[in-house]
Amino acid sequence: MTPRYSLVVPFHNEAGNILPLLDATFGALAFLPAPLEAVLVNDGSTDATADEINAAIAHWPQCRALTHPHNLGQHVALFAGLKAAKGEILLTMDGDGQNDPADFPLLLAPVEAGTLDVACGWRVDRHDSAVRRAMSHLSNAVRRRVLKDGLHDAGCQLRVIRRNVVDALFPFEFLQAFLPAIAVAAGYRVGEFPVRHHPRVHGNTHFGIKQLWWKPAVAMRRLRRRIYP
Repeated sequence: MTPRYSLVVPFHNEAGNILPLLDATFGALAFLPAPLEAVLVNDGSTDATADEINAAIAHWPQCRALTHPHNLGQHVALFAGLKAAKGEILLTMDGDGQNDPADFPLLLAPVEAGTLDVACGWRVDRHDSAVRRAMSHLSNAVRRRVLKDGLHDAGCQLRVIRRNVVDALFPFEFLQAFLPAIAVAAGYRVGEFPVRHHPRVHGNTHFGIKQLWWKPAVAMRRLRRRIYP
């Protein structure tokens, strides 16, 4: 049976986070009235991520894996997962356990009602380091002005996306942060809602200052020329 809903989660060295995250997510989405699949993207992990994904598939048969033999980056993993998803309604989240899947119903409601094409989370109470929060606040302010997406927190990966939005996407560095801007430029309706955010329990963040500021700034200039010629 073709699923109506697809959960897409990229993972890179997230051993210890995967099974608890999926257990919480399937519990939070138990109310869905139609079939749900989960596309678990292993982006070249070198820890026990592959073993945990296999365990998840054994426990929840609606799960399937996409595997990259080498780490290609979150933007590549996300794009691959979205393109492989079969559902009409796509749900995305980070694989580190910091997003709260209990917030999915809040984001699903406007997309199901047809008032939004992309519903994004906004981590109003972030549990990250002070430096990471400050850099994110600055980069969000600059991106909002340059790319005109209107969002306070384009880095939050807790989202619900209508399937046809994927047709407007293209492989691009930092797609995970620029997806809402691309959708806005293509004429889709994008909204933002406050969601919860939890401290990381296992593993380490994969983004430093270069990934949070300098490299996205360069990519942002290229993207603006592409979507607003």
